[in-house]
Amino acid sequence: MKVRIGFAVGGERMVGIERYGAVLDDLERLRFDSVWLPETFLGGTFDPLVGLGYAAARVLRLKLGTHFVAPSRNVMQVAKQLANLDQLSNGRLLLVFVPGLADAAERQAQGMPKGDRAAWFDQFLPVLRALWRGDEVDGVRLEPLPRQQPLEVWLGGKMPAALERCGRLSDGWLPGLITLPEAVEGRTVVERVAAEHGRLISDEHFGINLSYTLDAGASLADVPRRTPGDARDVVAFGLPALRTLVQRWVDAGFSKIVVRPVHPPTDWTAELTELAGAVLDLQT
Repeated sequence: MKVRIGFAVGGERMVGIERYGAVLDDLERLRFDSVWLPETFLGGTFDPLVGLGYAAARVLRLKLGTHFVAPSRNVMQVAKQLANLDQLSNGRLLLVFVPGLADAAERQAQGMPKGDRAAWFDQFLPVLRALWRGDEVDGVRLEPLPRQQPLEVWLGGKMPAALERCGRLSDGWLPGLITLPEAVEGRTVVERVAAEHGRLISDEHFGINLSYTLDAGASLADVPRRTPGDARDVVAFGLPALRTLVQRWVDAGFSKIVVRPVHPPTDWTAELTELAGAVLDLQT
């Protein structure tokens, strides 16, 4: 099983425009597998397509990942933008499509009612795949095609409908705020639904988003984000605890790990170097 560890940069709010390029250089030099730009519409974060386009030109090996808010967008525009990014990065694009964030202001900025978001995936994800293969859709073909064939789309989520959708449509599953027992059960559901639809999701296409703080003495009160029932499954206090947490998820069969700091580092190079020393030898 190929274990890969990526790092999620929170965009302008977390890293700042003036530091972003240097952070990419550090991630490349330290041999992280990927950099991730989660998408939010508000709060001063980078647009992931802009940020990853810059990364594609800045670094040559690092894979480029995003949790991309796909619903409400024009399907042809999405197909072209992501295909272009995959071409420009020489096939390094990693995609996790999400239906949107729970925050009401984010939903309003997204411009699609909550009840319509799930239907977008059922209707448009097959269209995206067809366009990326080079098929004609409604009289048009996409040019140029993505470098990766196929260009994979992973999904997240942990609710029953999200798991069912993942099994029917996705190439992998990468959830966030979920306990390890919930994730093990969720993976079983995803694989069962996939089999029912004549599909097979690779054993290596299951991952998890984990958070960490360097402060081993911190508590959940210091973590400014929602957490599941047992936060120890997704938040590590101190780098030794993070290493143990990553190993627990890997042992459970989740081989694609994305880590993110709870707070912006005061010294990015120093923290990334410490982080690399603590966990990157777990990559295979």
